[in-house]
Order: sequence, then C-alpha cells, then structure tokens
Amino acid sequence: MIAFYAKLYLSSLAVFLAIDFVWLAFVARSFYKRHLGYLLADQPNWWAAGLFYLLFVAALNVFVVAPALQAQSFARAIILGALFGLTTYATYDLTNHATVRDWPWIVTVVDLIWGTVLSAAVAIASYLIGQAIR
Repeated sequence: MIAFYAKLYLSSLAVFLAIDFVWLAFVARSFYKRHLGYLLADQPNWWAAGLFYLLFVAALNVFVVAPALQAQSFARAIILGALFGLTTYATYDLTNHATVRDWPWIVTVVDLIWGTVLSAAVAIASYLIGQAIR
C-alpha cells in the first residue's frame, strides 16, 4: 500500500510541476510582472516554492485523489479537485486582499481560476494514474 501511494504521489507531483511550469514560464510571467512587479523578488525563493509544491500535492492526494479512488468516482476527483484548488488559492489571494495595500483584483480572479483548473486537472490525471497502477 505504501508503494502504491508513493508512486501516486510522485506521479501527481510530476503532473503538477509540468502543468504549473508551462503556466508560470509561458503564460503568467508577464501577467504577474505587469500587475505585481512592485512586489516581486528578482529571484524566487526556491526552498519556499519547493516546500509549497511538496505540501500541496500531498494534501491534494490525501483530500482529493485518495477519496476519489476509494469511491471509484471520476466525478468526485474533478469536483473535489476543483474545490480544493479554489479554496487553497483563495486562501492566498484573499489574505493578500486583506493585508496587502493595492493588491489587484485581476490577480485574484486569474489565480482563483488557475488554482481551480490546475487542481482539477492534476486530480483527474492522478485519479487515472491511480486506477492504472492499482
């Protein structure tokens, strides 16, 4: 059982990193620079980014993928994945609205959509991978 969840986690992490890399490298770079350039560091803090990815994917597997696999429900993977992404990304963006002066609403809207789509996509892929490696 541990080997199954280790394979599932590593697969989910690879899917998440691949999709998010495309988003950050090719789509969002100029968007965030335009709207948040005054806040952005010259270089990302790779330790913090790495820790985020490791924790996020672990939580996605625990709260979304494993329950969907247990229920054998593709629909549950999609719905819980989307809700998980919306909620987690909202935590970041809405907290920024509460605490950061002049935080742009457009960033919040785009992030909430992205978090929802990204998490649902990773949940779907992870569910299908889990079904295949069972």
